[in-house]
Amino acid sequence: MSVTQSVPVVVVGAGHSGLAMSKRLSDLGIEHVVLERGQVANSWRTQRWDSLRLLTPNWQSELPGHVYDGDDPDGFMSMAEVIEFIQDYASIVDAPLQTDTTVNAIGPHGDRADGDRYLVETDRGTWSCRCVVLASGACNVSNIPDWAATVPSGVDMVSPLDYRNPDQLADGGVLVVGAAATGLQLADEIHRSGRPVTLSVGEHVRMPRTYRGRDIQYWMHVTGRLDERYDEVDEILRARGVASPQLVGTPEHITLDLNALTELGVNLRGRLGTIRDGVAMFSGGLRNHCALADQKLGRLLDDIDEWIAANGPDSEIGPPERMSATMVPANVPLTLDLAGGQIRTIVWATGFKADYSWLDLPVFDDRGRLRHDGGVVDAPGVYLLGTTFLRRRRSSFIHGAGDDSAELADHLAAHLSRT
Repeated sequence: MSVTQSVPVVVVGAGHSGLAMSKRLSDLGIEHVVLERGQVANSWRTQRWDSLRLLTPNWQSELPGHVYDGDDPDGFMSMAEVIEFIQDYASIVDAPLQTDTTVNAIGPHGDRADGDRYLVETDRGTWSCRCVVLASGACNVSNIPDWAATVPSGVDMVSPLDYRNPDQLADGGVLVVGAAATGLQLADEIHRSGRPVTLSVGEHVRMPRTYRGRDIQYWMHVTGRLDERYDEVDEILRARGVASPQLVGTPEHITLDLNALTELGVNLRGRLGTIRDGVAMFSGGLRNHCALADQKLGRLLDDIDEWIAANGPDSEIGPPERMSATMVPANVPLTLDLAGGQIRTIVWATGFKADYSWLDLPVFDDRGRLRHDGGVVDAPGVYLLGTTFLRRRRSSFIHGAGDDSAELADHLAAHLSRT
């Protein structure tokens, strides 16, 4: 495909991260284009279930030059509201968008070995550029284990990217695999639809929706936890792989945890290890996983209490609270027959991964992970945005794009200034 256009920077993805970078580049006077395979906020439009709301309160929804200004700062945006928020932002910053444009390949320009220029091939032409910003999202592909192929043919399978509501599922039992935020929310919704649910639980992060009269995100903010930097923690790769906390955003500000699901009648199992001859095999570590999550929760609340004691409470802060220990049945079965008709659907809430199949650059480690240092990819002029704990603990949230995009835009500008 012949080169049709040249621009200093190509930004891939018109979600909140790509648009935040577009705003930073415009402020720096750097010409660029934002390529989007669908429409603005495409993933929010096409890969989210109907009832989903943000896990962060509205007051945290902010991007460079744009903040939430509605009448419910403590509420949680629905998907329609998130799409509107991001669409409005694209208009405000007047991003140089090219929508309905699928990136097919990004590679070096010609035979140059110094990474000075790149070719971005799309279904609507090819771009030549010096810098590429990868803001295409971290949740493009469901992380489903290979042995899912051994599931009996009579059992349907669905990922959270395809799930919309319980009506699309067959009548009968549902096995939800994964107990992070997504798995908990789907287990709750599906069980309430009248379908018996079994939830497979591995390592997880337990967290209350509110604590001492404030949303837990308020405490994560004021205590500085969300500002913790990637270069301040040990084992950053492990930190980036930690499951999202068990939170749900609802008008009632409810706490959704394993105890709440157990009280509804959801059956708990340990981590799903494999499927053999139509039988799901679970680990016996459920009790240990729950005890560890309870212990970490206690340490978090202790830290918040210490911060309040050091900084002085105000009149709206309540007394210290502690949640009940996670209830684990005495004898948790280690197997589940998938071939006998008890389970009609498996929901794989086992996490997500980014899709960089179109990135033809030597920037991946031996496990297929993109090599980068806080978003500075291991190729000159290539940058990453919008992934978990990229530069800060809040990097994956909407409001995390602000500082991350500012720092990476400065690095990018410095790169362009070099001849």
